[in-house]
Parts: sequence; structure tokens; C-alpha cells
Amino acid sequence: MTSTAAAQTSPRWVALVGNPRPQSRTANLASVVLAALGELAGEGGPGGAAASSVVLDLAELVRSLGAPLGPDAQANYRDPLQTVTAAEVLVVASPTYKGSYTGLLKAFLDFVPGGRLRGAVAIPVMTVGAPAHTLAADVHLRPLLIELGASTPTSALVVGEDQLSDPAAAVVAWVELNASVLLPQLHRHATATTP
Repeated sequence: MTSTAAAQTSPRWVALVGNPRPQSRTANLASVVLAALGELAGEGGPGGAAASSVVLDLAELVRSLGAPLGPDAQANYRDPLQTVTAAEVLVVASPTYKGSYTGLLKAFLDFVPGGRLRGAVAIPVMTVGAPAHTLAADVHLRPLLIELGASTPTSALVVGEDQLSDPAAAVVAWVELNASVLLPQLHRHATATTP
């Protein structure tokens, strides 16, 4: 399920997209990653934990809630923040901007207190236009997620500009490479949320 606002019942598998352009290739990539993780965990089918996942596209939220800046921003973003902080599996995706993640993503995550993502498995995902930016996800985005308390059991998934029109192959290769580390983590969260 893709949504621009928090669902009535908080999904446990969430992708947070920090691209300032709505309906971006970064958002598509985040959806592909959630689906691949669900398949790996065997939870992608009807009733599975990943089947009730949500993609929070910050660019679309800006259209309805305004920028995540200023005195009312935290209150305006209360529902999306609740969705993110309740996530058990969290994919955080951003294009590379100035060698790091976007200011939009940073502004939103500034409302999440340190340690608040404790218990969540987070997957940092970045798109890069040049090979020189490949380390940005592990050097900048992954430490941010750790600061917020999330477990990041793998290195980041980095997808090049040339792979974004059809990122499935890059995602599948990354999932296969990290399956032995991811599978126990995903099973723990999938079985905890399956009725």
C-alpha cells in the first residue's frame, strides 16, 4: 500500500522517501525494496507483514502539510512521525544531495528523538548520480539511523542513476548478498505482527 499520510492502523513495514520531487524514482525504488524484503521474509502475500506496508513520500506530504520546518511543523507531521517511529522494518531512501541525504529528509527526522527507533530494523537506501557518492549512504545516512536507535544490520543499498528506471535487478542482487543477515531480523518482525 502506498500512502502520503499515515494509515489508520500503523503499518509495521514502512519506507520513508526523502526526495523533494513527488512520485520520484527514489519512491519507486523504496517500494521495490519493501517488496523484495517481504518476499525474502515470506511475508509479501495477503495478510503478511509486508503486505500492509506503507511508503511515506515526504514530497507529497509537503503538498498537504507544508514543509517540515517552523513552529507548527511537528504537530502537522504528527501522524507520519507516529508511523515512522512505530515501524519495525524501516526503509529510508534519499537521493544524494551535496554528497549526503536531502535536507527534506533531515528536517523530518529532526523531529524523531535520539533512540526513538530502538527495535526497528532500518535499511538505508540512496540513489547516486556518480560513483564518487557511493559511500554517502554508509557515511551519512546509516549513522543518522543508528543515532535514532535503529539497527542497521547491513551496509546501505546504493543504486546508480543508470539503474533507476528498472531497479529490481540491483535490489535483488543486494537482498541476495545480505539475505543471511536480513532473514533472521525480518522473520522476527514479520512473525511478531502476523495474527
